[in-house]
This record gives sequence, C-alpha cells and structure tokens, in this order.
Amino acid sequence: MVSIEQLYVEFSAKPLFSDVGFVINPRDRIALVGKNGAGKSTLLKIIAGLQEPTSGIVARPKDITIGYLPQVMLTTDGRTVEEEASLAFHGSDTEEWARKAELDKTLIGLGFKREDFSRPTSEFSGGWRMRIELAKILLQKPDLLLLDEPTNHLDIGSIQWLETFIQNSAKAVVLVSHDRAFINNITNRTIEITCGHINDYKVKYDQYVNLRDERREQQLRAYENQQKEIAEIKDFIEKFRYKPTKSNQVQSRIKQLEKIIPIEIDDVDTSLLRLKFPPCQRSGDFPVICDGVSKNYGDHNIFSNVNLSIRRGEKVAFMGNNGEGKSTLVKCIMGEIPFEGNLKIAQNVQIGYFAQNQAQLLDGELTVFDTIDRVATGDIRLKIRDLLGAFMFGGEASDKYVKVLSGGERSRLAMIQLLLQPVNLLILDEPTNHLDMQSKDVLKNAIKNFDGTAIIVSHDRDFLDGLVDKVYVFKDHGVREPIEQSAMFKIHVEDISKNAQIKERAETKSTESNNNQGSLTYAQQKEIARNKAKAEKVLKMCEDKISKLEEEIAEVEMKLSEKNDMKLVEQYSQLQAALDAAMSEWEKLVSD
Repeated sequence: MVSIEQLYVEFSAKPLFSDVGFVINPRDRIALVGKNGAGKSTLLKIIAGLQEPTSGIVARPKDITIGYLPQVMLTTDGRTVEEEASLAFHGSDTEEWARKAELDKTLIGLGFKREDFSRPTSEFSGGWRMRIELAKILLQKPDLLLLDEPTNHLDIGSIQWLETFIQNSAKAVVLVSHDRAFINNITNRTIEITCGHINDYKVKYDQYVNLRDERREQQLRAYENQQKEIAEIKDFIEKFRYKPTKSNQVQSRIKQLEKIIPIEIDDVDTSLLRLKFPPCQRSGDFPVICDGVSKNYGDHNIFSNVNLSIRRGEKVAFMGNNGEGKSTLVKCIMGEIPFEGNLKIAQNVQIGYFAQNQAQLLDGELTVFDTIDRVATGDIRLKIRDLLGAFMFGGEASDKYVKVLSGGERSRLAMIQLLLQPVNLLILDEPTNHLDMQSKDVLKNAIKNFDGTAIIVSHDRDFLDGLVDKVYVFKDHGVREPIEQSAMFKIHVEDISKNAQIKERAETKSTESNNNQGSLTYAQQKEIARNKAKAEKVLKMCEDKISKLEEEIAEVEMKLSEKNDMKLVEQYSQLQAALDAAMSEWEKLVSD
C-alpha cells in the first residue's frame, strides 16, 4: 500500500536515519518504537507527506487516504463540538442519518457526553480538543491511520474504546505510543528505529522485546569476537612492523584491518537507574482518612460520601474516566479546594505532589542540570547526568535553559525534582503522560522501592500493574471500595463497580445470615435459604441478560462500522435501551 525505499534523513548535517525501507500493507497494525529522538515522529510526518526526506522514495497510491494525528495540533474555534466533528464528512456520500449515528458513537466513545455536542470547542481544554481531532480522523475512515501518542489525553474508558475501534474497524495503522498495554492489545508488527536504521519484527511489542534482547546478545558476542580479532591484528602489526622479513604479512594485516566493518550494537539501554528517595521521618499509621467527603460546584455534584482509609506504606491508584473526580479528590487532600465532610491527614506526613501545573513553578533562568543540582543530595549528586538521561535529558539537553523547554519537558523535569525530595506521601497525578518506556520503568522502580505511601492517578494500566496494592474506582459521583490490583487489570473498567457491589452485597448478606442463624428456627433458616437461592438465581439471570445484550451491541457496532443501514441503527438504539433497563433492574436487585 505504501512503500518506503532507501530513505535518508539528516538534521544539521547529521544523519537521523539512513537506508530505511519497508512496506505498509492493508490491515497492518504497526508499532513504531525507538528511544526519544530516534526519529519516530519524523518518520510519521514523512509517511503522511508533510515532510520531505533528504533522499529516498515514499511511494503512495494516488487514491490513498491518510489520517494523521500529531502530538501537538493547531485547532480552530468558531464551531460546536458536533459541527467541528461533522467536517469529517465533507465530500462524503454517507446519508445524514448514518452520519449522525457514526458521529454520536465516536464522540461518546472518546468520552464526550451528548450535552457536550452543542458546546463551542473553545470551552474545552487542549486534551479534549485533541479528542475532537481524533474523532474527525476516525470518522473519515482513512486507508492509513498515523497516530502519534494518541492515548496521552484519553482516559481508561476512551483508551479501551479506541483499542476496540482499531481492532475491528481501522484499516492500516502505524502508531507511536509509550502505552505498553495499548500497543500490545492492537499491534501485530513492531518496527524499531535504532542506530539510524530499522529492524522489522512481525510480532507484538512484548514478543519484540524478547527478540530484541536476543538480537542484542548476539550482537554483543559478535562485537566482542570482532574486538578480539582487531586486537590480535593490531598486536601483530605492532610486534612485526619494523621487521623486514615480516613486511608482507604486516601489510596484509593492515589491509585486513581496513576491510573490517565495525559491528554496531543496537542502541538499547538495558541498565535501569536505581533511584532511592532521601530518608524521611515516619508518618502516622493512616496518612489519609476520608470520612463522608463530598464536593459540589454549585448544583453540580462531583462525588458524595467518599469513605477511604489509606495505610502507611500502601501504594494505591485512583482510576476512572475523566470528570469523575480523581484530581478533585487529590486537590481536597492537598487542601487546595474546600469540601464537605471530614478529611484527616496524619501527623508527620510530608507530601510530595506532582500535577501538570508543577512545571510552571520551575525557575526559567536555570539550566536543566542546575535545576536538579540544587536539590540533589548524597550519592545521587554523582549520578545527575545519568538521572537526566534516564528522563530524556541526555547530552546537550541537560544544558538547556528551563525557559526554552516544552510543556512536556518541563513536566519531566518537575518529576525528577520531586523524586529527590524527602517525603513520605507521594501524590502523582498522571505522572507518565510525557515519559518514554525507559523513564516509566525508572519511575515505577523508584515508587516500588519507596518506603512511604503513594497515591497515583493514572490511566496507564501497564504502569500500575504490579505497582499498586489497591485501586479505587471513581464512577457515578462516588468512589468504590478498593479492588485488588491483580483483579483490576482483568476486568473492564466499566464493570468494576458492578463486581465490587456484588462482592460487597454477598459478603454483607453472608455475615448477616451467619449472625442470625443461631436465633432462628429450622423452618425459618430453610425459608431464608430458599429466598436467598431464588434471589441469587434472579440476579444471575439479570447479569446473563446484560452480558448477552453487550455482546449483541458489539456485533451491531461491528456491522455498522462496515455498513450503514437504518435498520441496524434502529436495532442499536433498541439494544441500548434494553441494556439501560437491564442495568437499572440489576442495580435495584443488588440494593435490595
């Protein structure tokens, strides 16, 4: 479909990559990977036709349509969300009713509510406006999707919706992402940029990592053997350089040395910088206790009656879709906004807080290196360059002034600064948004080894997996009791509250039943058992009905993605109404 041959690109007379060649086939799902600065975004722009290579060929069919989502996009105002998204249908022969169905499904899938459709785009943040642009690209149904960090501004529900869309509806896809779970779920091919070249693996990312490590081990062995051979040749030349009887052999060795092509080792840093937080005093047993905490903005309720207790040393995650109150509760804990209810912070708690606006507090007149040098203490002072490199400030980047850094770079610098502070309660709000995979690993390892308590707001499933002990789910103006993290990542986020309520309901009934058994007659106990079995049967039937409806809806969505049909739209609406009714019935059953 798209063929790339002998591609060569240079910046400031330095080659970025050379002799790059590969073919993008229909239905390919390609993850483009490589360290920061390797040229991933540049390659996407070249494929999209927005940038010309220094030399080489990019062959695209004349009738191909390409949808490109950059990391940073200029947006225009003057339209509502629905009007802006509808621009995707310009020149399309799709019927009006089908357009409306597709537009609604896509905007809702990306996290918008129906009441948002008529709001001006100017009322939305940059992240939400990026979602509008993504919706437009998806609605255009291009032959090739090029996505540069598409999950940066999506919540967990929208990420999973996008995964399903790409799996079922997209054609060819090339994407850059540091969300390991996302690329593992949707890609079937991994193209790595390393040492200015590419390696093409016809496997998912996790399999690629294993193959890459094996490849690098082979390269290391070959490199070591070559270095040994070079050393032996040089020793021979030095030893017999001035002996006339060996002159021919010396000249032969010199020619042999000149013909050796150095073996390159893939530019993969397998070492993981070990960060240890500075020592800090011990906090109380429960650093954070919320008792009936509620937050309203006027008539708009964010959450009500939040009850949670976080033990010293626990690592917990706040998860849920955007707008459910995760960051709002963090601000309540930080004392930044008023709230109702009781919120207690234990004695001796020293909070280290990371939010996006932390980057605005940095001194623009300092360099990156000086910013960290001023807060580093102990052994870490000897590893500042290594630390900066681990967070993508290697080489000359460490000498940049803070005032010239991008927003993402400032966020990373603020994160490094926080990691060097003596704290016993870490509160991190979306800490991985601007980190590559290696930086995430450094941060994850540091939090794992942190003696204190951590609250992490994140949509990054791979980052949280194996890191947190509990997950608090924010949904429907409330916070569900903690789900063990091992179960959390096996359950779709939309079903978490249901499972938590089922478990809580079953445990409560079981406890009540056990407490009352001793005071009831045999006939009464038998009647209770019969009623309990009947109620459980009805509940099971309701849950089976919900599962069946969800499967039918998924099938209809699949058909709608391939064919626009009014009957399918009507069937979709009927199924959604039936699902809403079934969910209401289920909620009534579990609350009885």
